[in-house]
Amino acid sequence: MVEEKKVEKKQTQVKEEKEKEEKEAVSKEKPEVKLSQQAKEMVKAIEGMSVLELSDLVKVLEDKFGVSASMAVMAGQVAGGAQAAGAGAQEEEKTTFTAELSKIGANKIQVIKEIRVITNLGLKEAKDLVDSAPKPIKEGINKEEAEEIKKKLSAVGATVELK
Repeated sequence: MVEEKKVEKKQTQVKEEKEKEEKEAVSKEKPEVKLSQQAKEMVKAIEGMSVLELSDLVKVLEDKFGVSASMAVMAGQVAGGAQAAGAGAQEEEKTTFTAELSKIGANKIQVIKEIRVITNLGLKEAKDLVDSAPKPIKEGINKEEAEEIKKKLSAVGATVELK
């Protein structure tokens, strides 16, 4: 009976040492984050929210600050499983755009010149494109290129929509 207690005590000590080592390993992997009292209160408030409330909160924050939490949702699904999955699928941010000439404006000749530079079309093709507005200028382009096209054509009085 005495030996059994010694064995149990030894097993408990070994188990506690393993738990301690695991906690230390986890704490080494995660850097300690220091929060202000206000931030701690916000975390506490968020902990008390339902999944639907969290989903609505995420949507409001995305709209207010112009950001997307889709990567955070993906990480949450790996770590949190069903809770993050209940938050709803987030739309992926669009990566390809189409720049469409909507209106020519008053400076038709300047618009034709810009279209020629942007598309490398000849004079007749560029004029036909401008005359047939609304018409796509370039399709399958990245956001930066689409914004640049819009900026150039807006500078000469044309209206461009990004789709």
